[in-house]
Amino acid sequence: MTGLLAAYQALVAASELKPDADQAQAAAKLADVQQQLEAVPPRGSTLWRFLGKKPDPVRGLYLWGGVGRGKSMLMDLFFDNVQVNRKRRAHFHEFMLDIHARLKVEREKEKGDPIPPVVAALADEARLLCFDEMVVNNMADAAIMSRLFAGLFDAGVTIITTSNRHPDDLYKDGLNRQLFLPFIDLVKQRLDVMALDGPTDYRRDRLGHARTWLVPNGPEATKELSETFFRLTDYPPEDRAHVPSADIDVGTGRTMHVPKALKGVAVFSFKRLCAEARGAADYLAIARRFHSVIIVGIPVLGPAQPQRSRPLCDAD
Repeated sequence: MTGLLAAYQALVAASELKPDADQAQAAAKLADVQQQLEAVPPRGSTLWRFLGKKPDPVRGLYLWGGVGRGKSMLMDLFFDNVQVNRKRRAHFHEFMLDIHARLKVEREKEKGDPIPPVVAALADEARLLCFDEMVVNNMADAAIMSRLFAGLFDAGVTIITTSNRHPDDLYKDGLNRQLFLPFIDLVKQRLDVMALDGPTDYRRDRLGHARTWLVPNGPEATKELSETFFRLTDYPPEDRAHVPSADIDVGTGRTMHVPKALKGVAVFSFKRLCAEARGAADYLAIARRFHSVIIVGIPVLGPAQPQRSRPLCDAD
């Protein structure tokens, strides 16, 4: 056995993951999608010419459930193991920012409807699109999603997405939501909708009874935060001097240094994360890479705090 399912079972066998029936069922479903995708011959192969048409698209998956259930972990395993040449993974908010930038370029060409050329370009770049955290919270996204995704499905793109919400709850109570309802119907028609919403929140389970806000700053708070970090990462406390750092890509040729980074957990000082010049790209890069962020050295915030620190921290 190879691929996602073998990787998942190996993690369970090594006690990196706890046995979880809901996760195992989702892993099996993703493994089935992987098998179907890998069975499709590469674009331009002789089999395509023999058949005289494109192979039928592989049906994707909408995986939803509460935080900490393992959705992103399974997405990681799927994306890392699926043998597809043209594939892309993105945080959904990041993806939609890219879509609006592409639409702007097409509108400036003044050659008609901007959506079809954007769809064509996306389908040419990837036959597998994987999204983390599908959520819709603004009218600009809601207005175009039905046509955008209908075009992607029709172009044969397979979509795998995670979300904290059932499709019926997307853009709930949003402005002019009736215009968004066709997208919900489209998701349920073209994707398998599967719940991963077991009783265990593994993030909270790992935290145990650890507090998430420690006051005041000092040796006791530092000690407790260190214990929380080691609990979240299973890292031996005796190796605390050797916790690895990381440099993550934030786009436009820039990287961000993360002083401590291990198993999806990052540690930043308040000064580095909130008092330095940061933008949406920085925080999106952190969200893509880490499921938990520990911030140390938060000062008392008030009128005396430098003005540039406060709004940047609010943006986080």
